[in-house]
Amino acid sequence: MHITLEGHAPPVPVEAGDTILGSLLRAGVPFPFSCQAGNCGTCKCELVSGDVLELEYSEHALSAEERARGVILACRTQVWDDTTIRRIDAEELVMHPSRVLRCRVVRLEDLAPGIKGLRLAIEAGGPFHFSAGQYAEVEFSPGSSRHYSMANTPDEAELEFHVRLTPGGRTSTHVATRLRVGDHVKVSGPLGVSYLRDVHDGPVLLVAAASGLAPMESILRTLLARGYPAPVMLHFFGELYHEALLRELADRHANFRYAVNAPLTEVDADVMAYLAGTPDVIEAATTFLAERGVPQRRIHADAFYDQV
Repeated sequence: MHITLEGHAPPVPVEAGDTILGSLLRAGVPFPFSCQAGNCGTCKCELVSGDVLELEYSEHALSAEERARGVILACRTQVWDDTTIRRIDAEELVMHPSRVLRCRVVRLEDLAPGIKGLRLAIEAGGPFHFSAGQYAEVEFSPGSSRHYSMANTPDEAELEFHVRLTPGGRTSTHVATRLRVGDHVKVSGPLGVSYLRDVHDGPVLLVAAASGLAPMESILRTLLARGYPAPVMLHFFGELYHEALLRELADRHANFRYAVNAPLTEVDADVMAYLAGTPDVIEAATTFLAERGVPQRRIHADAFYDQV
């Protein structure tokens, strides 16, 4: 059996019962994905033909209306016959070389209650190229790994992550209580499709909650360093940290403003939106933008779900 991705040749071999996404990734085919659990909707595609079985998924990830139009989630669709799919978004994906890095902890700091700042120096496996807004898998010890967004810009040599303590979370507890400066960690990536779109030159909206500020900082500082001329607005929900940085950026760049725990207001329909944080914040922001005419292709989000 084979999966045919329109616009890509040759067809990809697949075993009965494998998911579309798993088969494509094993074959090295560039395809957008994030949670791999049917929660985020990043891997949506159109089923053109084939016998498939759809596994359970979140209604937030795939609406009934989309399903009626033949849209499926590649990560939650098993293949049982030759299958053809089509990408929904015709946008060219930015693909960076996948790297496995050996890094050393060079700084740990408390950013806010329950959020730890982590800075890593790359010792082996580089260079590490990524787009602002992407994330990586960070492994602190065998069996103790999670996805965290880079808070640094792609031009910076060291990696910065913001780790939110999850009650009962094995990985975040390790970071909060046992990780020390000098320890080594493994970083694999980059991952994610909620990255800065270079083709857009209009207004930009950033929405973040808790440690979701990390990828927004990367996008924001990358944009402003380029002399981006259009308005950039950051809405943060939760207990704000790094306010000194945001205040400095707002003082130096007249086109940048930020608000804390303030409701979203009217937006320009030409806005490019980047969202990061808990699923409830992303869902609310996505609904708000859609109701005001912002097309889905200009709303980018990588939702993070609590893991152990």
